[in-house]
Amino acid sequence: MRLILASSSPRRKELLNMLGIEPEIIVPVVDENTLPGESMETFLRRVSIAKGEAVYRDEFFDIPLISSDTIVWCDNLIIGKPADRDEAYRFMKILSGNMHEVLTGLAVRYRGVSYYEYARTRVEFSEISQEELIYYLDNEHYLDKAGAYAIQGLASAFIKRIDGCFFNVMGFPVNLFYQMMKAMGIELYK
Repeated sequence: MRLILASSSPRRKELLNMLGIEPEIIVPVVDENTLPGESMETFLRRVSIAKGEAVYRDEFFDIPLISSDTIVWCDNLIIGKPADRDEAYRFMKILSGNMHEVLTGLAVRYRGVSYYEYARTRVEFSEISQEELIYYLDNEHYLDKAGAYAIQGLASAFIKRIDGCFFNVMGFPVNLFYQMMKAMGIELYK
């Protein structure tokens, strides 16, 4: 099955590969800054859909075009990808010892219609010591990850508990994607 993935995320590609799908990758260029007064839900929907719209061409009309965005929500703050080490440090300090939510907006454009849903997973971090945090920042690739961490990386040692889809925390809610495709009449396994 031909599928377009509007994303630069190697994890999204990897999770689609796990489902037996080899997507065509087109990297979107979209402003991922929040607008004044914009709610978390509105931001997530806007950016997720905008990524697909940024790469859409008429020739993709009959091809599912997938786009998504993942954010971390903690203490009424949208925590995206850190710009640098200092911001990653600040993000990890916010998450340390706290419960946060990981939300991934998932948009599918197919035959002129854009479908949108989002997944929400609660993640609880244990307290992270100063030594642990410095080690983490010295040894992990965190700049391209919402919240400055990957559940499948070094930060897994800090995760006390999750409630919801593990794959959502990786950046692509696999079951939600599968259910959306089925609802649109696109059978992945037939």
